Amino acid sequence: MDKYNWDLTRLYKDENEYKKDIKELNELLKEIVKYKGKLLSSGDNLLSALEIGERIDYLTERLYVYSHLGYYENMGNVKFQEYKEEILSLVDKCNSTTSFMTPELLSSDYNEVLKLISENKKLEKYKKMLEDTFRYKSHVLSEGEEKLLSDLSEVMRVPKSTYDAINNIDVKFDKIKDEMGNKVELTSSNYSRYLSSRDRRVRKEAFNKKYKYYKEHINTISSLYIGKVKSNCIIAKTRGYNSALEMKLFPDKVSKKLYDTLIKITNKNTKYLKDYYKIKENTLGYKLHMYDLYVNTSKVPEKKVEYEEAKKIANDALKPLGEEYLNKFNYLLDNRCVDVYPKDKKRSGAYEWGSYKVLPYVSLNYENNIDSVSTLIHEMGHAMHTYYSNENQDFIYAGYPIFLAEIASTVNEVLLSEYLYNNTSDKNEKIYYLVEFLDKFKATVYRQVMFAEFESTIHEKYENGESLTMELICDTYLKLNKKHFSPVIKVDDTIKYEWARIPHFYDSFYVYKYATGFICALIIADKLLHTKDFKDEYIRFLKSGGSQYPLELLNSIGIDLTDEKVLSKAFDIFNEKVNELKRLESE
Repeated sequence: MDKYNWDLTRLYKDENEYKKDIKELNELLKEIVKYKGKLLSSGDNLLSALEIGERIDYLTERLYVYSHLGYYENMGNVKFQEYKEEILSLVDKCNSTTSFMTPELLSSDYNEVLKLISENKKLEKYKKMLEDTFRYKSHVLSEGEEKLLSDLSEVMRVPKSTYDAINNIDVKFDKIKDEMGNKVELTSSNYSRYLSSRDRRVRKEAFNKKYKYYKEHINTISSLYIGKVKSNCIIAKTRGYNSALEMKLFPDKVSKKLYDTLIKITNKNTKYLKDYYKIKENTLGYKLHMYDLYVNTSKVPEKKVEYEEAKKIANDALKPLGEEYLNKFNYLLDNRCVDVYPKDKKRSGAYEWGSYKVLPYVSLNYENNIDSVSTLIHEMGHAMHTYYSNENQDFIYAGYPIFLAEIASTVNEVLLSEYLYNNTSDKNEKIYYLVEFLDKFKATVYRQVMFAEFESTIHEKYENGESLTMELICDTYLKLNKKHFSPVIKVDDTIKYEWARIPHFYDSFYVYKYATGFICALIIADKLLHTKDFKDEYIRFLKSGGSQYPLELLNSIGIDLTDEKVLSKAFDIFNEKVNELKRLESE
């Protein structure tokens, strides 16, 4: 049914509209080069160039989002494959053509820019953007060097685009036998369902068949990842950063100390995670393996939740966010912003994506279970953040940074967990929801920080002169798993191939933000539930987009991530939930 498929015609009604914007974009590129060498000759010149640049970015974003959403909806769609490649090339052309602007700006002193702003008040709009540009002054190269890096960007995308093909288009897992003994197709979409099956045989078979594929392709995937790591390190060195990690943290004004402290505190608190798995082991009655981590030990039957019921649950769970939020939330759900169900050649997983002044889009692969409800509410948290930001910020400040991106989504998940737990008197249901929360915490904090440590370790090894090999990468990943799970869990050797299925490693040093997002979400959800009128403060946060740096915006709602006590508080909450589970299991 159409109501369960998104409507991309909001972006472009037809190919004529799409081509019209491409034509305009090419005309703007001809126009903007006229300002080369003249950017700072007057306030009017600077304003005109910035306005043209803003329009270029606006059109580029719209075209990029449209071409990629169409492609991800059906990765075998030839038309959108062509659109995607066309836009990627056009993006490179835009970056190359406008590459003169930043070096030319930074050839001057910022006081000169401030003088132009004082002469032309319309430039005030761009003041923060210009301030941010001058932060990069020591890392920006000459015009020729910047153009060369821009021209090489297409080559540097090869590892990610090739990996996407291996992990989404070419991927084919062996069939498994389900709980009823029927042979079924194992896919990236249904893997999590079989890995959390109550039938241990199914879990083990799904686990082994999944990693059989990655083991067979491990040399190719290792080569792709090594290429990605090397390009990160080479660019960082070329731009004068001390490391690839420092380069990736720089845009958000996040220190390496915060990143390292997050890893340190997580490692310090793995004892709570092991306590949790001891409870699972006692309940299940056998030594746990890596394929046993996701099974819910509650005795309640697996809950089947149809999509329409999921929407009702979401509305009840999110009541602490207020009527205004829910009205907008339901407007998005009811206006074909969500592509709900799995389809052939549809991209696996779930995600949200938006373009300025267009309703945001959410892609699900809804599987009619409680985990899918959580995924729905998570992605709609992203969508609401995008909606509020786009409605309340100028285009240049509407895009909230990735550092903040996982907060709104995870707030919704925490509220859902609290709602489900508190709205049942059945002990086994409480155990079910408690285990779901603890598994979510494990997946979003412990697991993502382990990923973050893996990324930083591999990059540091290369930066320190070590040769990266498939064996070294797999061994590094295996050792991290043993640190997190041994001796409570039998760390199967097969887990060393797991890193090869994680697409986020091609968006380097991204995953730690899931953990910080979850930690922030725990604090925000607690305030929403227990502090009067905090919802208004939180909505203002959602409306802020990228108008301030992430840590500044978080400080504005009372969250200081540089305070170790704030990070540690999350693990205290985890421990409290573990103890609650232990109490319920012993009753």
